[in-house]
Amino acid sequence: MNPWFNRLSSTSLIGLLFLCLAWELWLAPLRPGGSMLALKALPLLLPLFGILRGNRYTHQWTSMLSLAYVTEGLVRAVSDQGVSQLLAMAETLLATLLFAGCLGHARIAAPSRTVKSAD
Repeated sequence: MNPWFNRLSSTSLIGLLFLCLAWELWLAPLRPGGSMLALKALPLLLPLFGILRGNRYTHQWTSMLSLAYVTEGLVRAVSDQGVSQLLAMAETLLATLLFAGCLGHARIAAPSRTVKSAD
């Protein structure tokens, strides 16, 4: 099995996790000193070990989770200004890469769909 998609998923998940925390705590928080919006990183901890281990089922449901981060990134890329807008574009990119990596790994890790002849 080719581990490329699993590496893409793992890297983008970890990057997205750190981006969400850094964005809301230090780089461009909604309020000075950090905001409670940093809690948006918590759902990304749930699939972390399953993704790192290459669990197919975890990749499948994480692909759906990543769409929430794509949506948030797109909304904030349009509505925010300055550094926050750039961070939103980075979030959109990382979440899209996570989505693609998860789908690719789930497809490759799928059981064979070929019908075996009954002799």
